[in-house]
Amino acid sequence: MNSPTAKPYAGATSATVRELNLRTVWGVIGASAPISRAEISRATGISKPTVSAVLEDLLQIGLVAETADASRGFTYGAVFFKPRPEAAYAVAFDVGARHLRGALAGLDGAEVVRLDADVDGLDAPGMVAAAVELARELAAAAGVAPGSVRHAVVGVPGVVDRRDGRVWQAANVAGMEGFAAQERFGAALGMPVTVENDIHLAAHGEYARGSGGSADSFLFLSIGTGVGAGLVLGGNLHRGFKGAAGELDDAFEPEYSDRGDGTLEASVPTRTDPCAEAIMQYAAAELPAEADLTPERLFELARAGDAAALGVVREEARRIANYVAVAAAVVDVELVVLGGGIGLNGDLLLGPVAERLAARLPYPPRLETSALGSGAVLAGAASLGASLTVEQLIREYFR
Repeated sequence: MNSPTAKPYAGATSATVRELNLRTVWGVIGASAPISRAEISRATGISKPTVSAVLEDLLQIGLVAETADASRGFTYGAVFFKPRPEAAYAVAFDVGARHLRGALAGLDGAEVVRLDADVDGLDAPGMVAAAVELARELAAAAGVAPGSVRHAVVGVPGVVDRRDGRVWQAANVAGMEGFAAQERFGAALGMPVTVENDIHLAAHGEYARGSGGSADSFLFLSIGTGVGAGLVLGGNLHRGFKGAAGELDDAFEPEYSDRGDGTLEASVPTRTDPCAEAIMQYAAAELPAEADLTPERLFELARAGDAAALGVVREEARRIANYVAVAAAVVDVELVVLGGGIGLNGDLLLGPVAERLAARLPYPPRLETSALGSGAVLAGAASLGASLTVEQLIREYFR
């Protein structure tokens, strides 16, 4: 309903329709190449003359190329089209406390080359300098001109303000709290930059190339040094109003009890937290004979049948189920994908978590472990970077 002061709706312009048709045709070519004009017209419902005009635009931009399809036999002179993922590139970064992971991706989102850099001890400005050097090394390793790298996506461990690209709640990297990441990375790299929460990117990566691709709506739950989640609803990443959707570490506080003298005390500080530090505190009490117990050793013992270790794993499954149950009850996701150093132990965790969810929820989601592992963030950054680069090329063409 229009208000009395609202501006009248101007309707779609011819340029808008032209851009929409271009994106539609590009998507069909990417999904079904090699494909002819007639097939594109049938798939999209766009008239053949309009498809021909759109194809000319795509050829001018360099997003597609003409090709043959020998598998079809005699094609009566039909011309076929395929995408050109090498038309431009995006660079993807996964910023961690110890490692900076980087990848160069074509317009199909596939990684062309991947390199890692040791950044242990670097602060946020140091990460920017390391990213510039890594971007140079990636382009050189791939043998592509630096100018063909058109967009960068940077995954960071923190909440990214969607208004100005500043990072908040980032404890893993010194100087990252309040850091103007989008501005600083963009100025240093000399290209448009998108900064995104790393777990959100991991969810995007699982949807594009991993376990999440089998579901329209799913929750990616990363359990490692912290606990974070990425939520994909209807095929779209849900970031939330402030960009803080999935910040589960801040949502679950220790349980408190009345001491009997009118004051409250934390009953078990790690009672509901499934992160590595919390579960290892629990494990240390359950396995006192194991000095310097690590998560890897804990799950190794559990796989060997150690009763105490299996008990810790069951406790971890309970804690994970607590997190999943809340999200699943609210948004009714089809799938939950477990990732992170702890979450990837699906052979021991999926069954117990599923049992607890079945007892608590009338419609429990199915469970899987991440198909991408530690590469999920980078895969998501590469996929998003490819999409944003295509959009950038289209906008530049119609400018």
